[in-house]
Amino acid sequence: MRTFILVSGMFTGPHIWEETAARLAAVGADVHAVALTGLGGASPPTGTGIDMETHIADVLAVIDSARRTADDGIVLVGHDYGIHPALGAADRRYESIARIVYLDSGLPQDGAPALAAVADQGLREEAMDAAHGPGASLPPPARDGWRLWGSTAGVPDAALDRLTALASPQPLGTLFQPLRLTGAAAAVPMTGVLCTGNGASIAVVQARADMGEPTLRALADSRVAFFELPTGHWPMLSSPSELAVVLLRAAAGEGQRLTPVDTARPPAHLRPFLLEVPEVPRERAGRVDLYVPPSAQEPRPAVIFVHGGPVPAGARPTPRDWPLLTGYARFAAGHGMVGVTLDHGLHSVNDYARAAADVADAVEQVRADQRVDADRVALWFFSGSGPLTADWMAKPPPWLRCLAANYPIMAPLPNWGRLGSRFSPAEAVARAGSLPLVLVRAGLETADISATVEEFLAAADACGADIEVVDVPDGHHTFETVDPTDASRDAVHRAMRAVLHHLTG
Repeated sequence: MRTFILVSGMFTGPHIWEETAARLAAVGADVHAVALTGLGGASPPTGTGIDMETHIADVLAVIDSARRTADDGIVLVGHDYGIHPALGAADRRYESIARIVYLDSGLPQDGAPALAAVADQGLREEAMDAAHGPGASLPPPARDGWRLWGSTAGVPDAALDRLTALASPQPLGTLFQPLRLTGAAAAVPMTGVLCTGNGASIAVVQARADMGEPTLRALADSRVAFFELPTGHWPMLSSPSELAVVLLRAAAGEGQRLTPVDTARPPAHLRPFLLEVPEVPRERAGRVDLYVPPSAQEPRPAVIFVHGGPVPAGARPTPRDWPLLTGYARFAAGHGMVGVTLDHGLHSVNDYARAAADVADAVEQVRADQRVDADRVALWFFSGSGPLTADWMAKPPPWLRCLAANYPIMAPLPNWGRLGSRFSPAEAVARAGSLPLVLVRAGLETADISATVEEFLAAADACGADIEVVDVPDGHHTFETVDPTDASRDAVHRAMRAVLHHLTG
């Protein structure tokens, strides 16, 4: 008989597990849903504050009770915020835990408060504004506000109504008190269950591990497995049967493993550029690299290539040295332009303002170079840098002759939270005026990213923006390194011709 302990996330209680728990119990599992103090009807002790240690103690009490009959060890499941007290308890009772399941959650680290895992800047500010006094709490969302905490895709209306009706205020001490870990639980096998409707996937985890994010690179271990569920952030409400099956398989040690990064084949972002380009030497100045045509006798137009992200701060090589970016820069230099790559600070979805400032500084640095025609500059954005295009469309300077974007993410993905109106290309395009736009669209793009592109194109069409779309029907995201086909090469040539036409015309 397998024992499961289920720990729910913010504002919620044991009730959210009812259907999944019933399905697990039906096949003989012993199931315990933890009532966290102050949540889901669990009243706080009179006169005391509630913090992370309070919730860790709640989980420990259930572990200590359940382990008396848990012959095969306990499978400890933490959803959303619930992974923080779950992991804190596992750290202290690691010998009783057979596996930890991270259910559409982050990877808490020692010393980090749970608030740091909240992607939405507005929600974090709301929590900080509410922090007055030891008993302060964050009100639960209204019915239409749950989506800010995670995608509600697939949740039936009745279940969403009940979620809202039974929600409790979240004690702020649970969000602000740092989680303290000794590392003892690191030896416990773990499973990540990723909800693709909330923007998470095994491919995304693999890509970020490939880029060098230390906490994710460590997950390429035989004790770590992954599953995907095609639903939003609340699978116990949207897909309770499917979740029960995945939890049983996780308990059995099944699941997909990550590929270690030191395999013979390089990761996608380090594979060769699909075109043969001239060996134009690089000139490095701070965050910026210039590729200047050797035969240039007068100032030349510049094409500035802005990498996507978020990219882990420790990624090596940094994006400006990735074959895709250096390939484009040398390709532009081969056409008589100054090709430019740069590194900017988009390391998380909370860094768009910093990244925007880095890009603006780099642009001014390039325009000040005597070999650059400061009145003829193009900006070319990739992937997750798509929201940065909004600044330039909202108020295009006269020297910006073209703005291009390859397979861009043009709105926040489901698990990003809100970025703010400043980084909304669909709103900004109405103010782009006559600025020429070139958008390269990958036909085999993920559904979430495609939806942001289509929203942007609809807004561009509605305002009559000057936009040219270059389609790569059989191309994936970053097709220039993962799909080196004739069709992909043709798309790169067409996009470059369009940009150069606007720079030289």
